[in-house]
Amino acid sequence: MGSYEYFKFVVQWPPAHCRVRKCTPQALQQKIYTIHGLWPSNYSKAVVYNCPGSSFQNPAPPLEAKLKISWPNLERPNDAMFWALEWDRHGKCSEQTFTQTQYFNRAHEIWVGKNITDILQRASILSGRQKDYGVIELAVRSKTQKTPLLRCEQPKQKPTQKPTQPTQRTQWLHEVVLCWDYHAKNMIDCDDTEATCQDTFPIDIL
Repeated sequence: MGSYEYFKFVVQWPPAHCRVRKCTPQALQQKIYTIHGLWPSNYSKAVVYNCPGSSFQNPAPPLEAKLKISWPNLERPNDAMFWALEWDRHGKCSEQTFTQTQYFNRAHEIWVGKNITDILQRASILSGRQKDYGVIELAVRSKTQKTPLLRCEQPKQKPTQKPTQPTQRTQWLHEVVLCWDYHAKNMIDCDDTEATCQDTFPIDIL
């Protein structure tokens, strides 16, 4: 379970995340894409997680201050709880490449260097708008020169509801994924067949 071939760097849009999950009051005010994780992955699509490795240690104050901005816990007041979960589930699987400090620092560096909030805002992909998959993908690809992966959430239907007609399907942009090589130094194309957003329906930006 410790072998991986590349990384998925995942940012999430808090308004969509908090539409389907219970969030903190602070998260409900967030209007920037924040880090969900830096996930060691492989091309066979087999999951790489829960590897043996070092126990989580709270980051040193300078890094901790950065992560509180880029990688907040949207669902709990304790940010370190989220970082520990991500380290235990994903980060340990790349420990042959990164120490824990290097892992979290690299995630923050990517977040700063490939600013998805800024990229999408400059392309007028804003709250209250509806865009096609290809438009969002192109906005990111034109700035990064690589193909991203888009992940969406859908409204949960009540058990008594009839299935939504295809012409009425709603999907909310939840996450944007950027893929990186083994050492997380160079961006690579993501496999967009792993997208959870449908390219046949518009995507709502909450």
